[in-house]
Amino acid sequence: MDDLRQLLSYQFMVSAFRAGTIVAVTAGVMGWFMVLRRQTFVGHTLAVVGFPGAAGATLLGLPTALGYFGFCIGASLVVAALPSGGRSSGYSEESAVIGSVQAMLLASGFFFVSLYAGNLNGLTALLFGSFLGITGGQVVLLFGVAVIALVALAVVARPLLFASLDQDVAAATGVPVRGVSVLFLVLLAVAVAEASQITGSLLVFALLVVPPAAAQTLTVRPALSITLAVAFGVLVTWLGLALAYYYPYPTGAFITSLSFVVYALARVIRALLDRRERSYTLQLETGAA
Repeated sequence: MDDLRQLLSYQFMVSAFRAGTIVAVTAGVMGWFMVLRRQTFVGHTLAVVGFPGAAGATLLGLPTALGYFGFCIGASLVVAALPSGGRSSGYSEESAVIGSVQAMLLASGFFFVSLYAGNLNGLTALLFGSFLGITGGQVVLLFGVAVIALVALAVVARPLLFASLDQDVAAATGVPVRGVSVLFLVLLAVAVAEASQITGSLLVFALLVVPPAAAQTLTVRPALSITLAVAFGVLVTWLGLALAYYYPYPTGAFITSLSFVVYALARVIRALLDRRERSYTLQLETGAA
């Protein structure tokens, strides 16, 4: 309790916890649909694009958030313009194009970082995250963007879920699959831009992929699974921020490690439940025989 009171006695830590919670909730919901739609490669692309955006904004003396959101949203529209709209379908020319652009933009980000003073510290924060310097104004901005994104997602949640499970049938029943997919990519870009400011560009998957993947491992019920994804994301974010306060290591490293632990535990629990179910089924079959 003393440690907790010490953490919350500093305004910058209060702002960090508030921002982290907003980011974890948004990433948990958006990431759940991203994992379901098998668009993790697209999420990785958006994260990589966010790095040169933030580095370029810093070089120009602009807020890093402007670079994150601008580049991520722009990249999502580019991906949406490709034939498959970013849907995973194995190796294709689309994947080669996206991978090549990733490499070029990542190199551009390192170049931008090297052009301004204090490049090592700036590089660490942009790639691996930091909770230092989060202001009350940034928290308000993150909250406003998160509310808009989540409300927009709620409006299209049912057709998006339908299209994610069976795109052809959804299109045949009149669901505007293309429009829903484009809107989701934009909303995913917003979630990536938000999460990158806490976990860094390279570790953004810690919140976008791992908690939703753990939740989907435990249950296939959408409402319960999304709730678990958000709960896991908030838990690892809070613990990661607390550990980063007491130890001189990047926030994203702690959040990523804790997320992996949660996913590993989810896999173990799933294996135990499956084993119990098989044993119960075998007993029923034996008794019937």
